[in-house]
Amino acid sequence: MSCPRSKVGEVLSELEGESGLKTVSCDRCGGHIVESAIRQMSRWQESARPSISEEEEEVAGVLETQVLSLSLVVRENCAEFIKHPHGSHVVRTLLHVLVGCLGPPRSESKPGTKVDRSVAPQLIDFEIPPSFWYEMKNLTDTLMDNVNLSVTDAVASAVFQTMLTVCHRKRPILCKQLLKRTMAYLASRSAAPGVSPLLVFLKDQASSHLVETIIQLSHKPLLRDLYKNHLKGQLVDLALHPIANFPIQRLTAASAKYKFFPKLFDELVQGLEAIMAVGHMGVIVQLAESCAENETRQVEMMRSLLSAFHCAEPGTRHTSCLPLFLSLLTYDVYYHADATEGSTVTEVPLSSICYHGSRLVQALAKFKERSLLLSSLRTLTPDDLLTMACHPSGSHVLQALITTASDKGRGKILKRLEGQFVKMACSRLGSRVLEAVWNSATLSQRQSIAQELVPSVNQLRSDQFARHVCAKFALSHFIHRRAHWQEIQTGESKKRKLFSDILE
Repeated sequence: MSCPRSKVGEVLSELEGESGLKTVSCDRCGGHIVESAIRQMSRWQESARPSISEEEEEVAGVLETQVLSLSLVVRENCAEFIKHPHGSHVVRTLLHVLVGCLGPPRSESKPGTKVDRSVAPQLIDFEIPPSFWYEMKNLTDTLMDNVNLSVTDAVASAVFQTMLTVCHRKRPILCKQLLKRTMAYLASRSAAPGVSPLLVFLKDQASSHLVETIIQLSHKPLLRDLYKNHLKGQLVDLALHPIANFPIQRLTAASAKYKFFPKLFDELVQGLEAIMAVGHMGVIVQLAESCAENETRQVEMMRSLLSAFHCAEPGTRHTSCLPLFLSLLTYDVYYHADATEGSTVTEVPLSSICYHGSRLVQALAKFKERSLLLSSLRTLTPDDLLTMACHPSGSHVLQALITTASDKGRGKILKRLEGQFVKMACSRLGSRVLEAVWNSATLSQRQSIAQELVPSVNQLRSDQFARHVCAKFALSHFIHRRAHWQEIQTGESKKRKLFSDILE
């Protein structure tokens, strides 16, 4: 809404009263108007300037009053608002405004429009009048009186998730209180004797999202209590469930910062192969990422993966682990081999790289011991390495493994890639990998790459991707002013080493 704030206040004033605000807020179009109007409070800090005129101060006061009036109407009709498909969005925007943070305005999604829900919206903080501080407490108290709706109604559940998220950002003490109260309510519901009611909520479409949010925002004591008193001994069953596996991923991620993670790992790893069999690879990937972050159980994780992919025994199968992980196929399926037969198999070109396989290997690349992955990488053919470099998921893996390798290890991989640099440079994804490798390469390694590229320099200059490689690698200098090129590259290497030492 681009009209002046004085007009915004007047619009809301015309709607003042329970019936007016409630009717408009719960209308498909009216809800957007109310949301846009109260979002103008983000400009309240402009009215807090010492040089503000009396008229501007009055306008700001009118808008503040109208927001408080709306909050009062919501509190008086809380259950109806938070269950309403349009009114609930007004409540969620109101929660943002009362704490002083706003994301991008809501828009109606059009059929066929792809929305990336994995990316959290960017929030902008702003100053709020003191009255909002107290009103937020009143509104959250009223919402908590209706907490029963958070586990039975998906629309209401989204309101509670917003409440917890914005409080975590702006009112951490209030957030802790709300988390405790919500968990106490969930844990108090009736269930079968000896069974935690949380197990029921984790498997429900509406309430599982709320539990996910609670896990993501909880502090250590609450997380530890959740695992110890409600989920211990149930993790594998939950990880196998089509809905409950998502909260288990959040718990695995959240526990990575704490000492109880090894206990959680020891329980989950028992069902690794079963979890893979049902296709819940997000659980496996998150477990690997948490091992990397917690810096524990990394050897056990790798050993369990080798076993799950049927390449633990005999030891000669270890070098096959990378293509198996990338494709998420067991040794027997990938090589069409009978498990009872010997380890000699026909070479299979790398082709089936998948997203979760890439994520898994990227997590494993952060482990302290990566020799198994690097050994497996060095057994791939140059064509397989090129396939990885030019694949949307594989390129991230190759980049991670090469750039984090030692100078000697990187040299061995680059040796295998000889003859493929021109093709990489002419690929949208391969060129990015090549640039990342260049940034981490030694002077002699850069010379080898440049030496291979120079005969095709005319082709590279005319290619939409490779021309950037030409410029970055200064190939014209390499051809005509070799000494100057070496001087520049040596200076860059020293600079890079200096910065890496500082960062370490």
